[in-house]
Amino acid sequence: MKFLYLGALALLMMGCTTLDQSVDKTVDQWRALNSSKRTFEVKTAWVRQTTYKDNLGFRKINRMTPIMAGDLIIQGNGMDSLSAYGRGDGQLKWKLPIKNGVEPSATLIRDRLFVGASDGNFYSVEASTGRVQWTFPTKSENLSEPLLDEGTVYFLAGNNVLYALDAATGKQVWLYSRQDTSVFSIRGGSKPAIRNGTLYIGFSDGSLVAFNAKTGAVSWELQLNRNKRFRDIDASPILDGEQIYIAGYDDKLYAVSAAKGEVLWRVDQGGYSSVTVAADRIYYPTTTGEVLALNKATGQTIWSFKVKDGIATQVKLFKGILTFGESQGHLQFLDAGTGQPLGSMEPGRGILAAPQVDEKSNRVYFISGEANLYAIDAQWVRSNY
Repeated sequence: MKFLYLGALALLMMGCTTLDQSVDKTVDQWRALNSSKRTFEVKTAWVRQTTYKDNLGFRKINRMTPIMAGDLIIQGNGMDSLSAYGRGDGQLKWKLPIKNGVEPSATLIRDRLFVGASDGNFYSVEASTGRVQWTFPTKSENLSEPLLDEGTVYFLAGNNVLYALDAATGKQVWLYSRQDTSVFSIRGGSKPAIRNGTLYIGFSDGSLVAFNAKTGAVSWELQLNRNKRFRDIDASPILDGEQIYIAGYDDKLYAVSAAKGEVLWRVDQGGYSSVTVAADRIYYPTTTGEVLALNKATGQTIWSFKVKDGIATQVKLFKGILTFGESQGHLQFLDAGTGQPLGSMEPGRGILAAPQVDEKSNRVYFISGEANLYAIDAQWVRSNY
């Protein structure tokens, strides 16, 4: 106590000048600490051309989301091939030539990659080597992502035929063919979803259909999109508890009862890509050029972001951040809570494929409209200024 008393007395005897200097020093320290602010940094780690030759002619559609397989990133293009690259350095590991390329996304289980191609075949490929295990002829372009469940792979071919194949051998288990009388159709296809032995998928005639996954028998069907222009249900149904969220291209977003096929609520904006569900929210890219954050229970809008160039791909979550591609513009990063933009990068000729996120390495992979595979480092960094 004696030391404290003497110290206090000494300060008083020094007068006001010393006190002012002490306060100024404290303020300077506070300012220095708070001048260290976070900024969101987006940098290209590497980029690789995925095609054998430069795409100098007709613009092809590249819609395959990159697949992470161990230390590989696998990417197909809509022109001529399926390739694997080192995730860290982008070095080519293998390349599988496929006539007219691979347009839809793929499904991976252990070392087996399942994907439909534009040469009229469905492929099972060894992911580590690129060796083809088996092919199944569909006699049609394959434009939708497959689903693998309990040893069976399900996918919708471009001619509106739904296939169930044995994943080990490629032998057909069952098929379902649906007629579509509409004149115009959007290029794409719905990926099936499964719950408790029931398979759900959208069709180009605007219908959502539920099947017995083992037999292919129809459990129920629901006509959603009745528009005269584009009736396609190309978005994949997203299951969340007892509800299905699915969008029609030129139509609406629907919340549907999985058990009964009844519409619970709708949002009057169409969609090409699937929604992303996170906690109590749905993130929805619309065909009217917006990304919406919606209340999952009611469909009410929480915030909206206007896409500057084209329409958005499916939204991916990335450590509290949303990332997606613009069909004619940039790779965007938004704050998931507010929808405020954080950063972006422009690869040229837009992005039609949903990006792939590797949170452990703070890296995002995507293919551009020019069929170039990008590895993007995106993270918060502290800067002093």
